[in-house]
Amino acid sequence: MAKTFSSNDIPLADLLRRVDEGSLQLPDFQRGWVWDDTHIKSLLASISLSYPIGAVMTLETGNPDVRFAPRPLEGVECDSVEPDLLLLDGQQRLTSLFLALKSQEPVPTRDARGHEINRHYYANIDASINSNLDREEFAIISVPDERIIRSDFGRNVKLDLRNRDMEIAAEMFPLDIILDRGATFKWQQGYLKADAKTMAKRFEKWERFDANIIEPFTSYQIPVIQLEKSTTKEAVCQVFEKVNTGGVTLNVFELLTATYAADDFNLRVDWKRRHEGFEEYGLLNELQQTEFLQVVTLLSTFDKREHALAGGHSEDKVPGVSCKRREILRLPLSEYKKWADRAVDGLEKAVGFLRGESMYLRGDLPYASQLIPLGAIFGVLSDVAEIFQNRQKLSQWYWCGVLGELYGGSTDTRLANDIQDCIAWLEGGEIPRTVREAQFQADRLLTLRTRNSAGYKGLYALQMKLGAREFQSGSAIDSDTYADHRIDIHCVFPRSWCAGKDIEYDVANCIVNKTVFDAHTSRMIRGHSPSAYLRKIEKDHGMDSQVVDRIVRSHDIDPVALRRDDFESFFNDRFEGLIQQIERAMGKPVNRSEHADESPFSRTPGVSIVDNLERLIESGESGTLEFKSTGLKNLHTGRKDPKIEWAVVKSLCAFLNTDGGTLLVGVDDDKGIVGIQHDFPFFRSKNTDGWSRWLMDLIQSKIDAIATTYVKPRFVVISGKTIAQVDVKPSVAPVFARDLNNHQVFFIRGGSSTRQLEGSALLRFKESRFRHS
Repeated sequence: MAKTFSSNDIPLADLLRRVDEGSLQLPDFQRGWVWDDTHIKSLLASISLSYPIGAVMTLETGNPDVRFAPRPLEGVECDSVEPDLLLLDGQQRLTSLFLALKSQEPVPTRDARGHEINRHYYANIDASINSNLDREEFAIISVPDERIIRSDFGRNVKLDLRNRDMEIAAEMFPLDIILDRGATFKWQQGYLKADAKTMAKRFEKWERFDANIIEPFTSYQIPVIQLEKSTTKEAVCQVFEKVNTGGVTLNVFELLTATYAADDFNLRVDWKRRHEGFEEYGLLNELQQTEFLQVVTLLSTFDKREHALAGGHSEDKVPGVSCKRREILRLPLSEYKKWADRAVDGLEKAVGFLRGESMYLRGDLPYASQLIPLGAIFGVLSDVAEIFQNRQKLSQWYWCGVLGELYGGSTDTRLANDIQDCIAWLEGGEIPRTVREAQFQADRLLTLRTRNSAGYKGLYALQMKLGAREFQSGSAIDSDTYADHRIDIHCVFPRSWCAGKDIEYDVANCIVNKTVFDAHTSRMIRGHSPSAYLRKIEKDHGMDSQVVDRIVRSHDIDPVALRRDDFESFFNDRFEGLIQQIERAMGKPVNRSEHADESPFSRTPGVSIVDNLERLIESGESGTLEFKSTGLKNLHTGRKDPKIEWAVVKSLCAFLNTDGGTLLVGVDDDKGIVGIQHDFPFFRSKNTDGWSRWLMDLIQSKIDAIATTYVKPRFVVISGKTIAQVDVKPSVAPVFARDLNNHQVFFIRGGSSTRQLEGSALLRFKESRFRHS
């Protein structure tokens, strides 16, 4: 491999001459000069002692593929000069040396407290030749811009160096002439002739000063590593990061800014304009520069790949899709201009999608990095991605990434795969890798405790998406109520209450015992038992208990367990409810293992479920609970009856459209246990499996296939009779049932009955309940 650099020692005076002429400049991505007065004095002292100050690194210009806008070092005036070399490492040192030794102007620096000051630097002749004195502390002197050092709070002049005679009288040599032989010689002559009586002594002193200070500066050489012009842009970036003595990672945006500036395009100004447009979006107002460039690069590389494939090139011959640092650095200005507007449009459409998933602020995003492929997908497909079926697919992909916790490490490859996989999927292709690979372990619910976890944030948003209602008003939580009422996540059973009941802290603090509350409610419930704070909510807001129960159930919480302060029943029921939410969102089953999948209170399977069901039946029918004796058999005629089936469909449709609920099949209107065994003879499998298949087929044919994902039956045996407990989650979109004449009908729950809505009443309800669907 050919050598890509050379290394030589170059005199300090020669380097500073190149800086002054403009043949050595900075690439525009370099940050500003920041050294303070103490650093400068220490650097000057080190050179006077011939100590090494480290190598500097330069890059030879002239490579058409590595073009950076140059800028002179601080204090240099060399307009329109094209440099031969760019300074990659050593900016702080060379700038300090140029300003102190070459510019003749006061050095604009800072004191120890960070206050801006202007300084000139001198060498004290007596201190410089005294080997017992510290060179930095006593010999190298920093004086103010006016060249006067005062004492006694400015009342007395301690040192006055305003002209050459005063400098000579004080024996203070100005370091800003030390590399100018002519100026140094004139100062020396003035110093020797200042007092004819002491000339011999002064000459001896000057010889020692020349050896100790002037000669080290004039002969000082700095190691220079020079990268050849053939060095690639990404290599320049990587080398800069490894050698940058300032310890600041080079931002790819800054490097690209310097590249585009060579073509008279100001990327910073362009970004500022675009970012100002993002400020109205809570999800985009903190979007980083590099994230935006990643979206643009994904769009550019995806387009190039698609064109290559369309041109007949084989998969292994086409360019890859990527948003890695290397690809961003290779992004031509023409490609940036081509795709930047599409990236903005895609990101703004992604905001609409995420709001539909109940995410409103960047801090709420489980993974901010998912914005990148999402913005690119919408950038490619635009309105096509907003078609209902495609949004459903994107929703599944999104939640698989969140709940599968797949974006926690290095994600560059996944982001590139996502845009290709999702677009292909929306066009009828295979399921994306993110969807295939995502898994959720049931016992993960017991370890999700803080908002630092993506799964925790995800379930927080999912609860709102699936219809959790605000406790103050009963309204669905949208972007307005979220901000206005300061919605946040809090414990359902307060931790202090749990501690008093000896419930383990980790159990009380996990996501199962948490839901979204407004700020007022969270203050109200603090420390109180659920039964107490539910009564207080009813009293303070004038709410009927059934209304409050409907709100509670919209959070996937059993109100019966809450009113009984029954933590175990609540926890068991909600544990299963969250698993159902996750399964619907991911479109796949949650992983359960034999010993690690259950709630910690389900140590005697069946007992708590039976207890809870008996309590539920005893509570009676309500807005979220209804009884049916059978699913399809008419107990009076002994025959299968479509009207009985239709009654089941109506109830399920009403629950879906309102707040969800539970349909108990096998219980009559008087709370008597009938059992669903009466339906079994009509099935091929004369058991609960046959009953489940019948129910799902009924929902699919009379409502739609998507509705089946919101309905989950389970079976409980009481006194030898099987009851079907059909739990229904509220739908995120309105659903219609097809009646016996195949007409579409819309139902809701009103009190403890099912009501049909038509005309303007239907429109008003849809606008209120499904405003974001």
